[in-house]
Amino acid sequence: MRIAELSPQPNWVLSIVADDGRVGTFDVSPYLQYEAFEDLRDPAEFAKVSNGGYFVEWNCGADLSADTIEAHWRVTGA
Repeated sequence: MRIAELSPQPNWVLSIVADDGRVGTFDVSPYLQYEAFEDLRDPAEFAKVSNGGYFVEWNCGADLSADTIEAHWRVTGA
């Protein structure tokens, strides 16, 4: 999967549009327990997410691959 569009939502959720047109959400909150994601507990820092196409990343160094997202996201449309 390649991430075509990405937008942060409240409660540590990412809204994602894949390059094949699928639309869904990914809950980042389970990852906040890990040290690499600690800074993202601040909603302002979470909102600074960047789309790398095959990954998403934050300024703090935390990142998630598109493969991880695809394995755990909730598809809401096509």
